[in-house]
Amino acid sequence: MLYVVTGPPAAGKTSWVNEHAQPRDIVIDYDTIAQALAGPGAPTHDHRHTLHLIARSARRAALDEALRHVDRADVYLIHTQPSERSLARYRKHGARIVTLDPGRDVVLERCRTMRTREAARAAERWYADIESPTRETLHPAAAKASRAW
Repeated sequence: MLYVVTGPPAAGKTSWVNEHAQPRDIVIDYDTIAQALAGPGAPTHDHRHTLHLIARSARRAALDEALRHVDRADVYLIHTQPSERSLARYRKHGARIVTLDPGRDVVLERCRTMRTREAARAAERWYADIESPTRETLHPAAAKASRAW
């Protein structure tokens, strides 16, 4: 089964995956990939351009391969704001879309205290997109605090 976990930055996507994925499941998380590729002590959410390009390529390769195996392994993909094209691709593989949203105020406060300004801008873009009349409504998960921030 393919689980696509969406939501704004700091919504608790990684925490949700950590609560649901089993040890032998496949987890594809851009931030985890970038952190693995970065040097010791690198920031967890502030990736420089070169690291971003390499991590994005690694994520794409991991996803392409994982989609070949969703019939044999559970795959958890964290994708903050998938395009309609990406959603269509995921649905072709029988994806369950899980959207986490603890609310704009909570997310922006988490971004302010624990993330970068770019994360707050990305959160604002996420909220603007879901409020768009042309955006398809995803299947939201119950909004709750994901962890003690």
